Amino acid sequence: MKSSAVWYPFTQHALEPAMRRIVGTEGVYLVDEDGASILDAISSWWVITHGHRHPTIMEAIRRATETYDQIIFAEYTHAPAEDLARGLIEIAPPGLAHVFYSDSGSTAVEVALKMALGFFHNSGQPRSRICVLEHGYHGDTIGTMSAGERGVFNAAYAPLLFAVDRLPFPEPGREQATLDAFEQACASGDVAALLIEPLLLGAGGMKSYPASVLSELKRIAERHGSLLIADEVMTGWGRTGRLFACEQAGIAPDILCTSKGLTGGALPLAATLCTSEIFEAHLSVDRRKTFFHSSSYTANPIACAAALANLAVWRQEPVGARIETLVARQRRHLARFADDPRFGDVRQIGTIAALDLTVPSGGYLAEVGPQLRAFFRKRGLLIRPLGNVIYLMPPYCVTDADLGRAYDAIDEAASLFGAGQL
Repeated sequence: MKSSAVWYPFTQHALEPAMRRIVGTEGVYLVDEDGASILDAISSWWVITHGHRHPTIMEAIRRATETYDQIIFAEYTHAPAEDLARGLIEIAPPGLAHVFYSDSGSTAVEVALKMALGFFHNSGQPRSRICVLEHGYHGDTIGTMSAGERGVFNAAYAPLLFAVDRLPFPEPGREQATLDAFEQACASGDVAALLIEPLLLGAGGMKSYPASVLSELKRIAERHGSLLIADEVMTGWGRTGRLFACEQAGIAPDILCTSKGLTGGALPLAATLCTSEIFEAHLSVDRRKTFFHSSSYTANPIACAAALANLAVWRQEPVGARIETLVARQRRHLARFADDPRFGDVRQIGTIAALDLTVPSGGYLAEVGPQLRAFFRKRGLLIRPLGNVIYLMPPYCVTDADLGRAYDAIDEAASLFGAGQL
């Protein structure tokens, strides 16, 4: 590929090789400029659920382009957005009644934070503290960086970030410390919301915690009149085995953020769902209580049409069965590493499998990270470890043979790059 003027995301251009050009996608594969097929074992950063270019979604996009492009959403509405909002409310946890559209997971969470603060401001209650879990990641905008783990991702931008209260991650055997910390924070009476990735932290290292902890956190929030914001950007749309991870804990959040799989991964779109109580706190003849948020492409009709088609896929195709099959296959393949000293914390939640490669120095900037990516790339696999944390999050249509190929490559990589091999 010729020299590029593009500045790529999460890429150190002084160290990385030139980007390979992708010329097509199909099912679980990317096709590069040389015609090689690459197994997309991480769903192109966790967005592709049913497989690339699902025909139902692609057809809906084509049809929408014959009628729509962008429409200002502060002045007019359109059928794709209205129909999608009704469809989302039907499948969402009970109590969520209103849908605010935006463009990405980061903006969905920004919207949620503003909704929470606006709710208390408009209600005349001086609450502004936000609680989060340590190791969390919610995006790369200012608000979401503030709520995420402080470190290499955002050190350069520290002067821009606001303070939040960080709860200790509920490590096995230390779950009560998390609950006690939240209880103590809420006792002050000024906690507006707990922002949390339900059951699984994504970029924070694929760290999971029990549904019982999430249930109890919700009970504590309710007892103290605080809101619970569920960041389901990554965990939603079946990744943890249920449509939304909150379902596994039997809770309904006050605010739910969704993106990524919302359109099956085909187009960028996000939605922030909230209760009627939060909406009505902004409903007033006083214009100062307006929810002041938007973007130029809010509720893009073509993206909404793609999301509507995604809902149709969930209704009309055996997506649940595909997820169950993938869950079982992941469990079976992952079992080969259960007692393997080359790995630590071999784990699975729903369709997602993760394992920590044992190396002298771990973490997101572990030297083994780029080596692993290069190794997998040479074997026709898109696997992008989080430092020494290797994970697989494939589309639901992946075959057992392709999944086995990925696990074989992980096995080989461990022998080459694990402790004592570097």
